[in-house]
Amino acid sequence: MPFLPVVVAAALTAAVCIPTAPTARRYPPALPFVTAQHWSLSTGSRVAVYHYPPANSGTRRPVPLVYLNGGPVRGISVLDHRFLQLLARQGYDVYAYEQAGGGRSDLLPIGQYTISRSVRDLGAFVDHLNRGEVDVLGFSSGGAVLTRALADPSMAARLHRAIIAEPGPMDGPTAHVTGHKGRESARDLAPPVAGPRSTHVLRYAVAFGLMRLGLLTPDTGLIGQAEGDNAFTAADLGSDTASAYCARDAQRIPAEDTAQNFSFSPAASLRVQQTVKDSPSIEPQLRRSRTPAMLMIAECSSQVRQWATAVLAHDPAIQRTQYMPGVGHHMWNGLDDNDDRAAAVITAFLQDEPAPLPNHPTSDEIPAFLRDHE
Repeated sequence: MPFLPVVVAAALTAAVCIPTAPTARRYPPALPFVTAQHWSLSTGSRVAVYHYPPANSGTRRPVPLVYLNGGPVRGISVLDHRFLQLLARQGYDVYAYEQAGGGRSDLLPIGQYTISRSVRDLGAFVDHLNRGEVDVLGFSSGGAVLTRALADPSMAARLHRAIIAEPGPMDGPTAHVTGHKGRESARDLAPPVAGPRSTHVLRYAVAFGLMRLGLLTPDTGLIGQAEGDNAFTAADLGSDTASAYCARDAQRIPAEDTAQNFSFSPAASLRVQQTVKDSPSIEPQLRRSRTPAMLMIAECSSQVRQWATAVLAHDPAIQRTQYMPGVGHHMWNGLDDNDDRAAAVITAFLQDEPAPLPNHPTSDEIPAFLRDHE
């Protein structure tokens, strides 16, 4: 009995301090349907690149299309790869890359993950591609990267057209805005995601929990970046995944990824998000943007509406807004005809054709849009 407190303390120390996941980064294995290239960018980032050449010989779009996935530091899901393949079948020359630290891309020192670095990496990627101006589709946090690129004249000069889909906050003032979200999502309605969770292991539950609460910095010595990446699983993001779908889809949420392909960096993502919160307003620069742009907003969005309406209010070059009915934050999700509808909206804008949906909301309609909780 006198030794019981010592034994308990030793057990707790071991549970928190001894790694159960590999401490050297284990990258996802190769995908069976596309070869990942690795490009060393002028910024120092080494990123995994995926290329889907035009699969329709009858319709070949002359301008390359670059996809920026969400995360912020996350691998591209199999669900997204399927959507990119759909765009390639419509004649687009599609390129996508996993941002530094995500998926099969190399890690950066934790202090180098910033929103500014993400924007510079986009410019360096376009330069490495060496195909002139490109169209860019930015989704979620990728949409925030794209928005900030539009506010930088040297970056915007590389862009032909921009599609901002369900963006995250673009700067510090926007990140601190409180407001409502879209129609009800499946967040608290969907069945729990099956599979192991890192947060069921005391070591990672403590570390990730304290980091999320801001009580532990992403560069903590408690767990290394690589170990955290290896430990984190798709089930850990279960409620976030459900929030990307409408409530009506709660019982049929598709598997977005495979266990082998899933990759998410919690520390790097928190670090990027913090640099967004700490950044000054980009509104004055964005008001000078001249790159033709389109905004896509989901009916059941889990994003704060003011994140999207701030972009709409301050970017005079947004030519149309497409309010996508019947979908949540992940607008192309393999359910029903959602992929085809999203592709139709994207194609119409890139080809300067009439929009499939009403232009709504316009900048003048923002007050009513927010008031009516659309």
